[in-house]
Amino acid sequence: MKKNILTLIVIVLIGTSCSSQPVSTNTNLSLSDKKATTQTVSLYKKLNQLSQKGYLFGHQDDLAYGVNWKYENGRSDVKDVVGDYPAVYGWDIAGLERNDANNIDGIPFIKMKQYIEEAHERGGISTISMHFDNPATGKSAWNNTPNSLKTILPGGENHKKFTLWLDKAADFFISLKDKKGKNIPILFRPYHELTGGWFWWGKGNCTPEEFKNLWKFTFEYLQNKGVHNLIYIYNTSSFNSAEGFLENYPGDEYADILSFDSYQNNDDKDGKKFIAEVQNQLKTLNEIGTKHHKLIAIAEAGYEAIPDPKWWTGTLSKAIGDYKISYVLLWRNHGWQEKEQKMHYYAPYSGQISEKDFVDFYKLDRTLFEKDIKKALK
Repeated sequence: MKKNILTLIVIVLIGTSCSSQPVSTNTNLSLSDKKATTQTVSLYKKLNQLSQKGYLFGHQDDLAYGVNWKYENGRSDVKDVVGDYPAVYGWDIAGLERNDANNIDGIPFIKMKQYIEEAHERGGISTISMHFDNPATGKSAWNNTPNSLKTILPGGENHKKFTLWLDKAADFFISLKDKKGKNIPILFRPYHELTGGWFWWGKGNCTPEEFKNLWKFTFEYLQNKGVHNLIYIYNTSSFNSAEGFLENYPGDEYADILSFDSYQNNDDKDGKKFIAEVQNQLKTLNEIGTKHHKLIAIAEAGYEAIPDPKWWTGTLSKAIGDYKISYVLLWRNHGWQEKEQKMHYYAPYSGQISEKDFVDFYKLDRTLFEKDIKKALK
């Protein structure tokens, strides 16, 4: 179904025929930060409304670089293909803790701030993750030395160091302002993929109670620093049950959006495993979201190099199905050779094999890009 005058009819039909209950019709939704700015509360309400029309499409580092280009003002691989920007832009603030000028992906923080402000001015939405170094070892976020997390909790030997890191994150969030000087709302996704064991905060490297304590401390510390422009996203990798998803959950008063990450692997050429996994997890997440009065999302997804020419309408769209998710974000297009890094990308670029299908995906009623946000809210 294409974007046209039949949109309303399609939405009504989907809403009445879909077996999954729409989370976002719940009137009990409210932000966990009770001092959230007016703009942040407004964005949360918009996300609620938009999830009734479709799901927002996002892309990590979209404005900073793409396949065979870097730092070209106004450029985007997504825009090159469909003539529109993503609705959601993903960024990461790792590097702030080291006082680096650039983030973990080499993007200067001054440019990141510029991109977030430009996107906001157009009506786009930004989400930020946080691959901070392991505070116990000084190595990267992927250094999963057990019990590192407990060292940053109150009373731990690295607690003061970590609060200084959070100070830098707070300063960055507060610095994000629109042309009227108001703080730009951000979807904040700390300690992501927590059910995996590859990060120092992940499964097996800390206890559920330690993780909950870290989340609550971060939440309260940032607010005490005057940060009130964040919508908090609880994020896992794969999970097999509601109990597994909620094992480390800090509580409804500390999170606003529930999400997971899922990628198609190369041994799954037809995408059937990916579709089945995403559908199963969305079924569980939808039930949790309904019960806990939370929006739901797929915070990261993708198929590296998109070798399937019909992946967008044939796999990703089917994986999401009729579930009323807030957004899906595709990972970054690291599309240049630098220091022997592998070139990899998750969104199409001009001439890529799935380009035509991505245009068809863009035209679907349920896929919302930047220009669609204002149209859908009319």
